[in-house]
Amino acid sequence: MSVPQPQLLIDTSLDVGFADRLARFETYNKHHYRPNTYLHKWWGRRCGSTFRLILKGLVDDPAQADYYAPGGLVGKVILDPMMGGGTTLHEAIRLGAGVIGLDIDPIPVLQARATLTDYPLSALQAGFDRFYAALEQEIGAYFVTHCPACDEPTPSWYTLHGARRRCDCGEVLAVDSLILRHQPDGGTLSLCPRCAQLVDARGHDCPATATRLVEKGQEVCDDCGRAYADDNDRPFHARYEPLVVAGHCRTHGLFHRASDWRDRERQSAAEARRAALPFVAGAFCVEAGDKSIQLLRRGVTTYLDLFSSRQLLFLDAVGRHLPDEPILRLNLALLVSTALEFNSMLCGYKGVARRRAGAVRHTFAHHGYAFPYTALETNPLYPRRASGTLQKLFHNRIRRARQWAAAPLERDPASAAARFVAIPGERDGGLEVACAAELAGQPQLFVLRQASAVALPVASGSVDAVVTDPPYYDSIQYGDLAAFFRVWLQQFLPDAADWGYDGAGAAVNSERDPADGRYVQMMSAIFGECRRALRPGSGRLVFTFHHWQPQAWAALTKALYAAGFVLLNRYVVHAEHPISVHISNSRALTDDAILVLAPGTPGDGPMWPRPAAARQAGEEFTADCATLLGWLLGQPGLSAGDIERVWQTTLAPSPAVVL
Repeated sequence: MSVPQPQLLIDTSLDVGFADRLARFETYNKHHYRPNTYLHKWWGRRCGSTFRLILKGLVDDPAQADYYAPGGLVGKVILDPMMGGGTTLHEAIRLGAGVIGLDIDPIPVLQARATLTDYPLSALQAGFDRFYAALEQEIGAYFVTHCPACDEPTPSWYTLHGARRRCDCGEVLAVDSLILRHQPDGGTLSLCPRCAQLVDARGHDCPATATRLVEKGQEVCDDCGRAYADDNDRPFHARYEPLVVAGHCRTHGLFHRASDWRDRERQSAAEARRAALPFVAGAFCVEAGDKSIQLLRRGVTTYLDLFSSRQLLFLDAVGRHLPDEPILRLNLALLVSTALEFNSMLCGYKGVARRRAGAVRHTFAHHGYAFPYTALETNPLYPRRASGTLQKLFHNRIRRARQWAAAPLERDPASAAARFVAIPGERDGGLEVACAAELAGQPQLFVLRQASAVALPVASGSVDAVVTDPPYYDSIQYGDLAAFFRVWLQQFLPDAADWGYDGAGAAVNSERDPADGRYVQMMSAIFGECRRALRPGSGRLVFTFHHWQPQAWAALTKALYAAGFVLLNRYVVHAEHPISVHISNSRALTDDAILVLAPGTPGDGPMWPRPAAARQAGEEFTADCATLLGWLLGQPGLSAGDIERVWQTTLAPSPAVVL
């Protein structure tokens, strides 16, 4: 049997240089380039420009293969069985395809439903305005402070807290830095370590109170010589003490002031209501996982404990004031949920620089749970478009996103200043239908399912291409970290998803389990279903992948080999910004392999050479891995052990990859 016919454009070519240029712009701030894909937090998103290029390689008319040409996929059906952030669905529906998306986690499905459904922006804006006004009227008074110059009441912007620690001398408050801001006049605004008062260039008369401050890094008390210990006997939210309140006065502008008796009184009033809030404790339990174990080790057993009492009052009010209209409710619930990343007691302060006053280090800035000493409690109802507020998030993730969706823009790196250009006639959205059979021949329809891809809801031979970004072998942060949001979305949208789904159905390999048996089993089943769904001859499986571990590539190879695929081509493109927090200073790759596969048996596809050893430069390393994958898929009669030995021989020992 020869290479599957007819050949598609992507079988033979992809402009890697152009893909790299686009990706190097997009990886720096992906959400600016595809705002309608970023309503809610999700992890591991790939570049939309890369997936647009992949999909352009599937068009029938070469005239529509140009990156900036609209459409090209009308009448085709594109499937993403592991949709995650929804990149494939958004890119394919823009090109006119009918799309099918599945994910076992409800958040990707709900986000895709909200962002792909055509819904008037005016209705979203009006609904948000009513919702915001109701929340502000009910709980806005808990987030009020006073200008230090005129004493006028004004909404607080954020409150900075210090972490309680203990030594033999008693309690201290730890902060990440005593310096709060570098002022426009060249001076600094700091906290006095002896009295916790704010100090500027004018200095102050220090009363040397019982409240002592220490900076991060000071682990031993100067007086008693004992190491400081965290106060883990308290609930997590109570391990912090308010120190500084920030806001904007209409007359005097931005201010920072020490928390006074009125601020503490409002906090105490919120604390008094906390125990009576109608949250069922069992619905918020932290279950042990590769990332959530970080919470349990700190004595945090409920997600409720990660929020201040004022933040919980806000969330309680949200549940009562969300509108009934389904799509409007869905959008606003997702907006509030994603806002929690900027509104928990795990948020840190990075507002020291003058240009970043008030910037929030959000909960998942490090792709895991971090525990700041200076915790930043934001006011989600702050009336300005400030970091983490509902006003700013609505503007960026709904208003701006829907405006972009109605008239998408793409960057042109060849133009002056790499300007953005419009794609006439395209729109990022469509109409949801009940089943895949309704997609045939119709443009911009979509089907969404919360389900495992081991059983695809499509007829055999009905899908033109499967385009996806599969799980990253040993990274299971998606489902585990997403519990932080799921517990709240379940409160807001109890009937919108299967919240009791079995997370064990996810195709991932635990970081604590060196065996890959489950990953191979799950991915073999998923790839097997993809093969069944693809159109005979012309159907393609295209996905991105990179990894430095030989066992990860071996697991992927075993799954594809078992499912019956051959490699038609592979391309290597830029995928990650090297200073991204989750890969910076680590042994990580910044390039993806784009793998183009077709159903077949060994010998059906191209004859790939066998690399003697993988080169160690990042791009070349990924290229050699993809080539070895092609060679292995072309060899008949391989056992799982054979595949593992070849990968170990070629990649191990694995020194640090040179990026």
